[in-house]
Amino acid sequence: MANYQVLLYYQYVPIEDPKEFAKEHLEFCRSLNLKGRILVGDEGINGTLSGLVEDTEKYIEAMHQDERFKEMLFKIDAAEEHAFKKMHVRARKEIVSLNLEDDLNPLDLTGQYLSPKEFKEAIVDENTIVIDARNDYEYDLGHFRGSVRPDIRSFRELPQWMIDNKEKFMDKRVVTYCTGGIRCEKFSGWLVREGFKDVGQLHGGIATYSRDPEVRGDLWDGMMYVFDERISVPINHVEHVVVAKDFFDGEPCERYVNCANPFCNKQIFASEENEDKYLRGCSEECRCHEKNRYVSEHNLTKDEWQARLEVLGESL
Repeated sequence: MANYQVLLYYQYVPIEDPKEFAKEHLEFCRSLNLKGRILVGDEGINGTLSGLVEDTEKYIEAMHQDERFKEMLFKIDAAEEHAFKKMHVRARKEIVSLNLEDDLNPLDLTGQYLSPKEFKEAIVDENTIVIDARNDYEYDLGHFRGSVRPDIRSFRELPQWMIDNKEKFMDKRVVTYCTGGIRCEKFSGWLVREGFKDVGQLHGGIATYSRDPEVRGDLWDGMMYVFDERISVPINHVEHVVVAKDFFDGEPCERYVNCANPFCNKQIFASEENEDKYLRGCSEECRCHEKNRYVSEHNLTKDEWQARLEVLGESL
């Protein structure tokens, strides 16, 4: 059995003095040797943590003893080690950044919760539009079959993208999903407020869908992107279909790397072979950049660097 666990959780609930709460909560997490990232705001808490099984269980128990968090659902993954390097707890205006001019409270307005079974039925319903509420690079690694890929790099761009494409979805039933459910709480509520008539959301997100003993992650293709050291986790326990493609040759690939040019840092899929061949640069400019991190990490001399580039028909 794995010695560590990764917890993913959130709770929309009023929290007084988020800054003080964050300060005290950080000390509590450190006392349990936990690592991760937690956001706290007037509207609630949003966190993901890693730690030894006994320490994470103590954390869950303590949170459930707090009246505010007694119903909080924890999604739990087994792990061989910590999924984070440090422990951060920060106070924020929003625990998930949608940046609406007129903010909404999911406790007052949100879309209909759908169980994994109900969501699977929605996926195969030709009269239902399934919207991925995550970012484009998350979608490219893995997504529900037939779902819509919004052309966005951050969650706060999603409302405007929906407005720009409203005519495609306005008269349809719309259901949405995200990693753990928190983004959909606000996004589905926003859809309802914008006049969409039939709005649903996958309750508990992709993480819960994967663990459901009946659906077992079926109709999910690829891997799920996670914001920790693991980068990706499997979801479909029925069949695994690779959807991501290597940036350089188009071959199936689920290995994400960041462009070696620190001023670019674009996330791309690349095999180890292609990472070496192209010096982890997504373009000639990035491969030749004086700050190329691949070059420094591998201690390449200028002559060795130039020789690698000449194979590609490029030069410093």
